[in-house]
Amino acid sequence: MRKPSESLAIGGYLIQRLADYGIDDVFGIPGDYVLSFYSQLERSPINVVGCTREDCAGFAADAYARIRGMGAVCVTYCVGGLSVCNSIAGAYAEKSPVVVISGSPGLRERSVGALLHHMVRDFRTQIEVFEKFTIAGAELNDPLTAFAEIDRVLDACDRFKRPVYLELPRDMVHVVPAVAHGFAGAPRTHDPMATAEAVRETIQRITSAARPVIVAGVEMHRFGLQDELIRLAEVTGIPIATTMLGKSVVSEKHPQFVGLYEGAIGDADVTRFVEDSDLVLLLGAFLSDINLGIYSAKLNPDRCVYATSESLRVSHHHYHNVELKPFIEGLIDAAPRSRSRAIPDSIGSGMGSDRDALVNDFGGEHPLRTSRMMQRLNERLDANTIVIADVGDSLFAATELTIHDRGEFLSPAYYTSMGFSVPAALGAATARPDHRIVVLVGDGAFQMTGQELSTLIREGHHPIVILLDNHGYGTERFLHEGDWKYNEVHQWNYSELMKVYGRGKSYVVETEDQYDEALDAAWMDPQSPHLIQAKLMPGDASDTLKKLAARMGENVG
Repeated sequence: MRKPSESLAIGGYLIQRLADYGIDDVFGIPGDYVLSFYSQLERSPINVVGCTREDCAGFAADAYARIRGMGAVCVTYCVGGLSVCNSIAGAYAEKSPVVVISGSPGLRERSVGALLHHMVRDFRTQIEVFEKFTIAGAELNDPLTAFAEIDRVLDACDRFKRPVYLELPRDMVHVVPAVAHGFAGAPRTHDPMATAEAVRETIQRITSAARPVIVAGVEMHRFGLQDELIRLAEVTGIPIATTMLGKSVVSEKHPQFVGLYEGAIGDADVTRFVEDSDLVLLLGAFLSDINLGIYSAKLNPDRCVYATSESLRVSHHHYHNVELKPFIEGLIDAAPRSRSRAIPDSIGSGMGSDRDALVNDFGGEHPLRTSRMMQRLNERLDANTIVIADVGDSLFAATELTIHDRGEFLSPAYYTSMGFSVPAALGAATARPDHRIVVLVGDGAFQMTGQELSTLIREGHHPIVILLDNHGYGTERFLHEGDWKYNEVHQWNYSELMKVYGRGKSYVVETEDQYDEALDAAWMDPQSPHLIQAKLMPGDASDTLKKLAARMGENVG
C-alpha cells in the first residue's frame, strides 16, 4: 500500500498507482468527460494508445493484462463505457485483471438538473452496469476517500485477477484532498490449518496413485504460479496436461507435458491418458463447457483434487479458506513421489512423427486446409513468438500448435467472443514489443474488429495476420446444418487494406505452395506488418471443430 500523498490531485494519484502495478500503457478513446484525465496521462510516463473502438481498447487491455499482470482502459461516459462492456465481461469470465477508468459528468453540473449528453436514465446507470462484471468499483466523488478507494479497487484487481471499475467525475480530476484517508488493506481469509489438512490428504492420494496426472488451467498463469506448477510436476514425477484456456501455461516442449485435455473433442490419446488416471490434480482450471469438450469429459470426482483460487475439493471433501499458492507450495515442500508413469510417444513431446508426416507432403496445388496450415506454421514457432487465436476454427485448429514458451498463446477460449484477436495483438505487441505476434482470425471476426490493424501499424508493430477466409461464420455452419444466408459475410478485398493503412505487405493465397511462399516471405521480414488472406477449401474444418459442432449441434435445434 502506498501512503497517500499530500500534494497529488486525485487524477495524479490514480496515475501513480497504475504505474506502481506495472501498467506502462493505457488503451482507450478520449471524450469530453475524460479529456482532463487524458491530458494528465499524456503528461505522465504512461503511454496512451488510442484505439479505433472502445471494445477494441478493452480487448487490447485484456491481452496486455494477460501478459504483463494488469492492464487498463480509459474511456468516456456511457457511449464509451457501455461500448467496452463486452470486452470487460470477457476479461471477468476469464480472470484477466483490467482496470476500467471512465470519465463522467462533473458533480457541479449534475446539480443543475438539466439532461446531460451521454447520460442514460440517471447518473449511476453505468456504474451499476459494471457492478455485474467487475470484482470491485468506486465512484471517485469524495476527496477524503478517493485515494483509499483507488487503493482498495486496484488491490482487488491484483488479488482476484478480475476487472475493476473506477469512475472519475471530470471536476474531480484536479482536486487535491486536504486530508486523504489511506487504505488499510483487505483482510486475508487464508486458514493455515485447513491448508495443512488438505495438503496431507492430497499427499496420501499422490503417494498411493499408480497413474496420476495434473490438468493445469489458466489460473496458474493469472496468479503467476507457473514455476510452482513445474516444480510440483518435477518433484512428484506427475505428467502435465492443460485445458484449452490454459494452453501455454507451461512450455509445451517440457518433457512432462502430454497435451491439451479437451474431453471427447480433443486428441483421443491425450483424452485416454487423462481419463485412465487414478488421480487427477485439477489445478487452476475452469470447468467450462468448451474446456470439458461440451461436457464430454469423463473425470470421476472420487479421483479428483480440484483446486482453484476460489475453492478446494479433495474428492468429496471441501476445504474452505485455502489459497491456491500455499496449497501448491505445501505439496512441493512435502515432495511426495508418485509411481513412475510413462508418457506414450503418441502424445506430448513424442508426437512429432505424426506432425512431420503432415508437413513433409505439404505443398503443390493442394487447396488450403486449416489443420495443414497450422502444422506448417508450427515449424516456425519459437520462444519469441506469441500466437493469438480468435474463436472458431482459428482457435480449434490452433490447439494443434506447439507453444515453446509459457504464456505465449492468447485466446478467449471460455467466453469465446468474436473479434478478440486483432485488438488483442495490439495489447500483446505493446506488452512485448520484442516478440513476433502471429494472429489467426476468421473473416467474420476480422470484419468486426480488424480495423485495429490500423492502430498496430500506426504504433510501429509488425504482426503477421493470417486471415482464414471462408466467406462467413464457419463454426455456425457446422453447428446448424443448412445453407443459411445469415452465416455469410460480404467478400472483402482484404489484400487491398494495407494500401489503405499506408504500410505493410499483403498476400492472397489459395494453394499450399502459395501459403508456404507467403509465410516464408512474412517470416523473413520482421520489420513489416503482413496480412495473409488464406482462401480455404470449401467445407474445411479442423477435426476439433467437427467434434465440437457434433456435440453442440444437438442443443441448437
